[in-house]
Amino acid sequence: MIDQPSILIPIRVLEGESVPEGVPELLANANVVLLGYHVIPEQTAPGQAQMQFEERATQRLDKYERIFEEAGATVERRLVFTHDGQKTIDRTIAEHDCMAVLVPNATGPVEDVLVAVRGAVGIDRLARVVAGVFGDTDAAVTLYHVADEDETDDDIQTLLDGVTDRLAEFGMDASTIETRIDRDQDTLDAIVDVADTFDVVVMGESDPSLATFVFGMPADQVADRFLGPVFVVQREPASDDEAE
Repeated sequence: MIDQPSILIPIRVLEGESVPEGVPELLANANVVLLGYHVIPEQTAPGQAQMQFEERATQRLDKYERIFEEAGATVERRLVFTHDGQKTIDRTIAEHDCMAVLVPNATGPVEDVLVAVRGAVGIDRLARVVAGVFGDTDAAVTLYHVADEDETDDDIQTLLDGVTDRLAEFGMDASTIETRIDRDQDTLDAIVDVADTFDVVVMGESDPSLATFVFGMPADQVADRFLGPVFVVQREPASDDEAE
């Protein structure tokens, strides 16, 4: 059995964003990192904004926290008044060791999960999120790969077998995991087209900045066009040597 993965949900807590229908139940098996944040003008001091808005923002976070806990999730929470929302999200990911960020579109009961497998890098984290969130549910999982021109059938099978094996190590029944492969298609368009018959999408980030990826890169585009929840699994944090 795998530990609960930490999933970040960033909410612009004073701008009308809330927890969409079905999202608390979706994360019943997760550790939810609930980030309520409010972007303030450069000339406004965070302390000044906190004095003015903290009570209202805290009341909303209290409500959201209760909703997730009632669904079965554990919850960590933060309230931040910031000049830079993306830096705040990145910092929260690092400080709470979040394995994924959820683009929290509304959903009903989850029966079918599409896992977009884009390469060997990040397979362990991808598998941890899928097994942690869906391993104790009846949701069917399909591993989906859009092949590059130079990928052979053997390369693809090795990749997908590796993900299946990792999911099995984390307690999932390998016989219930399906695979699907497409070629000669734009990756983003293919994922969106296939996702139309699924309830949830899980995919890895493709940009070094997860915040940029979530709020302006393919995962956000998938979420806009797919209209269901999208888990964006972050890369393994760089070691000190790699960072240097």
